[in-house]
Amino acid sequence: MTTSTTSKVAESVTRIERDTDIRDCEGFADARLVEMSREGNHEAFGELVRRYESRLARVISRFILDPVMIEDLTQDVFLRVYRRLELFDPSRRFGPWLFQIGVNMTLDYLRKTQRRIKWTLFSQKRTEDQRTIEPECADPREALDLSQEVRTVLDQIPEKYRTVLVLRDLENFSTSEIAAITDRKEATIRWRLAEARAKFQKLWTARQQRDSIASGDEVEAE
Repeated sequence: MTTSTTSKVAESVTRIERDTDIRDCEGFADARLVEMSREGNHEAFGELVRRYESRLARVISRFILDPVMIEDLTQDVFLRVYRRLELFDPSRRFGPWLFQIGVNMTLDYLRKTQRRIKWTLFSQKRTEDQRTIEPECADPREALDLSQEVRTVLDQIPEKYRTVLVLRDLENFSTSEIAAITDRKEATIRWRLAEARAKFQKLWTARQQRDSIASGDEVEAE
């Protein structure tokens, strides 16, 4: 891809709010927008970005905590998607294909930088309607502690299980969508999800028991 083309795609990704003609694309199905994008319609691609940008960034944030890197990866994913539009199979759904590229790029980034995968239940950039505190957890510090505990346990689960667990239980993708994203059969996804939940429960219980014992030792020491 030429520098000029890359520049045009980057501009279409970052200037969505300034595009007035993008409203003309709002009623089209994803498949039609992909077709129009292939023909060079940047507004059509901008509409695809508008539809999926927020959720893609949120999915990436389940793996990476750095807000700057989340933003960079989000844009890089759309750039790669644009480059590969000719390879997209119109018989498939666009969303799972996009998230397949996004998840793969995110995991590749983490492997290349040799950083441990970090997961989060609570995004640092939450929308206003997500910032409410649950009644049973009035102290926000408790929620923060819980998210850290969950993240620590998830770190101990093998990647192929963690990925399924996060996509299903944290992001609410369907089994069929996860199968498309990970390029696995639905039966495999159901099995991995069951395994992931079992592993998480076992690790979570063991961690809570260790914490309980440690607390008891502290009390006796006093």
